[in-house]
Amino acid sequence: MTNEWYVLIEEDSWINERADGVALELHRWMLVGAHRIGGDEAEAVAAAEDAALRYMPLGLARCARPGDEPAREAFLAQDGSWVVLVRQRQEECHFRVSTARLVHARAEKEAPKRSLKEKFRGALEGPLPLVESWTPPGKREQA
Repeated sequence: MTNEWYVLIEEDSWINERADGVALELHRWMLVGAHRIGGDEAEAVAAAEDAALRYMPLGLARCARPGDEPAREAFLAQDGSWVVLVRQRQEECHFRVSTARLVHARAEKEAPKRSLKEKFRGALEGPLPLVESWTPPGKREQA
């Protein structure tokens, strides 16, 4: 286990689309920032508060002009995360700031490429089996 603290920023990102003559505003939550703070939880909590009071969501930053100060309401939830509502020029968006301790990290590892012989064999034998999905530890032995 590591003892590195991070400030995570999740943002409600949206795009405007048109389908069949209807204007749609599509929303989705995205992790837009994972900022490494260090080994001290108190330092991470202070950095999260600073992010809640100063971070500008990308959607509003695109239409901001130098000197603009958007309206901001920052709410501290019981779990220690911040939910922030920012408004500027009839645009409005919200984001969440939280602290988290990194407990596991693993680098990506790709399987070696299949040879031409293995590709031909796969064409004859059918597709490879799918990667098994996660199951709870108590149920792994039953399968």
